Amino acid sequence: MVSQTQPWWQAATIYQIYPRSFADSDGDGIGDLNGIADRLDYLVDLGIDAIWISPIYPSPMADFGYDVADYTGIDPRFGTLADFDALLAKAHAAGIRILLDFVPNHSSDRHPWFVESRSSRDNPKRDWYIWRDPAPDGGPPNNWISDFGGPAWTFDPATGQYYSRAFLPEQPDLNWRNPEVQAAMLAAMRFWFERGVDGFRIDVQWHMVKHADFPDNPPNPHFREGMGDMHRVLQLHSTDQPEVHAIGTAMRDQADEFGAVLVGEIYLPIPKLMIYYGTTEAPGVHLPFNFQLIEAKWDAAELAARIIEYEAALPEGGWPNWVLGNHDRPRIATRVGRRQARVAAMLLLTLRGTPTLYQGDELGLTDAQVPPDKVQDPRELREPGLGLGRDPVRTPLPWDAKGGFTTGDPWLPIDPAHLPLNVAAQAEDPVSMLTFYRRLLALRRATPELATGPIDDVRAEGDVLTYRRGPYRIALNLSDAPAVIAIEAGQVILSTHPAADPTRLRPAEGLILKVD
Repeated sequence: MVSQTQPWWQAATIYQIYPRSFADSDGDGIGDLNGIADRLDYLVDLGIDAIWISPIYPSPMADFGYDVADYTGIDPRFGTLADFDALLAKAHAAGIRILLDFVPNHSSDRHPWFVESRSSRDNPKRDWYIWRDPAPDGGPPNNWISDFGGPAWTFDPATGQYYSRAFLPEQPDLNWRNPEVQAAMLAAMRFWFERGVDGFRIDVQWHMVKHADFPDNPPNPHFREGMGDMHRVLQLHSTDQPEVHAIGTAMRDQADEFGAVLVGEIYLPIPKLMIYYGTTEAPGVHLPFNFQLIEAKWDAAELAARIIEYEAALPEGGWPNWVLGNHDRPRIATRVGRRQARVAAMLLLTLRGTPTLYQGDELGLTDAQVPPDKVQDPRELREPGLGLGRDPVRTPLPWDAKGGFTTGDPWLPIDPAHLPLNVAAQAEDPVSMLTFYRRLLALRRATPELATGPIDDVRAEGDVLTYRRGPYRIALNLSDAPAVIAIEAGQVILSTHPAADPTRLRPAEGLILKVD
């Protein structure tokens, strides 16, 4: 368990809830806050310490909540502020903390701020968003490309200017160079902190500030068709600007006042990622999300190299974190297969640092098959056929053999292949993926060396990845062939398989050994 000198989040395991798809309490087919409250016992039994809830603010749902129309409210689809307060109280009573998703780069185009901003060039809130004159040919001001494809600019005929939007036209970018915007957004964070929220995951943090002169981005020399339109250029000037770090410090100061944690979504190479930790004098977010396990090949040598590089790059006092998946990326069981997904779970929950689980991974769910006429994701609808759609990882959780998510029609269909993997069945199965996750999380909670201890002797032996956590040796076979363990003998504490042998690994087997 965490010591008195360590922040709570260092020993914690975070569980991401995509609220539309977790549990529906009222039969409208959309998950809600009361549904989460009704299923808190499941989360307690699983053994997690905190939940991160994807956006629940009022929203037109052009991007399913990542287009926020009010930063201090609850969308009626999810419930009310009173429902949120009740969930928060119930979660805290159960020993579970709550993180919200903060979306600072952009708002909805229906947010009152943007309605005012686009009403005229002279409106006091005009500079709350990023407006630019057309290029000499009347086109967009520069060559920046939206992450959802096409120009990162939308023309507003009424005022004759373009506004910046890194994602959908319905998601105009806020101007974080404006001190009034900074003050308003920090006040929104404080609203939730004062309500008792334990932290935030900060959406696309590295996008928040744009180059002040708006130069063209350079072409991507490695672009190839099928990568997605956004990759035609390198986002050199539209993301990761140095001014973003002072904003991170302002957010950190507020979070520390409340003993809360900030997790930043930042898809950048390790050297740049580390800058988001900040410095002793100007700290940044506590946990810049580390996506190494999502991006790596399932290869022992590569994983060992990435772990070593990441650990070596951490600044003094920087705490590591790891994640296998989220609401935007393919599921781990799809990427490595269901057998290796158990090995991946052992990897995630035995590395040094704070792990984040994505709902459904503890059931071994793979990417769902979504019929073309049921597709909801705007990214898939804008760039169909490229495999960029996110619906396959956002379908509702199967709670029982009939689904159990809702009494109505779910907003996305449950894949029939997911039904046999339902919670009720796995909870009673001693060798299920869910049972395995519960055992792993219980072991992590009960073992200080696995929760917050050091990591060393990270190495690859053929297809086997091994490392030490104090007196424990973790050995993971990333292949479908058996392997002799060329390490010290020890007592088997936990295996991905029944009846483990401490001297050899079966195909796709992971072991936790106590070696001294």
